[in-house]
Amino acid sequence: MADTLSDATYNVAADELRQFIERYEHLEAEKKDIADQQKEVMAEAKGRGYDTKVMRKVIALRKRDKDDIAEEEAVLEMYKAALGMN
Repeated sequence: MADTLSDATYNVAADELRQFIERYEHLEAEKKDIADQQKEVMAEAKGRGYDTKVMRKVIALRKRDKDDIAEEEAVLEMYKAALGMN
């Protein structure tokens, strides 16, 4: 009886583990599909004449806090002035 209980516990754990792995694999596939779609969007934008490097920077900036951006820009301007780059 102990062997039967142990086998049942193993089977439940194995099934649960398999489900986690399959869910993760499914998400990986979705992530790849989304990355492919993002590449397509950038290729289309590039085809219409947009600078995709700058677009990526704008996208990154939109994710950040405005105060952090302002502070970074102020320091950048100060450094550029110190080096005579203005």
